[in-house]
Amino acid sequence: MKVHIVFCHPSKKSYTYEILEQIRLNLDAEKINYSISDLYKMNFQSDMTEEEYEREGFAKTDLPIPKDVKEEQDKMEAADGLIFIYPVWWSDCPAKLKGWFDRVYSVGYAYGQSAASDIRKMTTIKYGLVICTAGHPNDFLEEINIAASMRNIMLDDRLGNRFAKKEMIILGGTLEKEKVRPMHAKIIDSIGNKIKKFCN
Repeated sequence: MKVHIVFCHPSKKSYTYEILEQIRLNLDAEKINYSISDLYKMNFQSDMTEEEYEREGFAKTDLPIPKDVKEEQDKMEAADGLIFIYPVWWSDCPAKLKGWFDRVYSVGYAYGQSAASDIRKMTTIKYGLVICTAGHPNDFLEEINIAASMRNIMLDDRLGNRFAKKEMIILGGTLEKEKVRPMHAKIIDSIGNKIKKFCN
């Protein structure tokens, strides 16, 4: 059993980074193998090149897939589950993670039909977990329909039918971190069990 984590935050001083470290401790305690793509640390290119757009926009699947994109696809293919960890910025994920989806979900691999037999198709991953930190409390995000919008985008579109089981955890209220930390820690401590349940 293996999990791949896609982490997106520029600062190790952030609460989001604290959550990553707690998840790592939980996975270690549960003896679950994992790998991490730290997008800022990797300086992952989030913008498509003109050649990439030509491949994606016109479904020219004979054009090459960039090396860094292939590497991310390889990490996904080796995993039973994926965990996305990021902060909520303007009601969505950071631009670098959006760019990860733009580039890594390449045509013929993650979407679109292709007659070419040599194009790898994305394997249905057993479990997809989205964990995002948010300054506003969850109740407020639900009340103004931002939480529903985030779930629609991440779960219904970006994860879609590419995952057999998927869920989103919003760790809200981080403007009062000390108040929410115990509750968030309890949630994080349950993640290893979720992975064992859905990735076996």
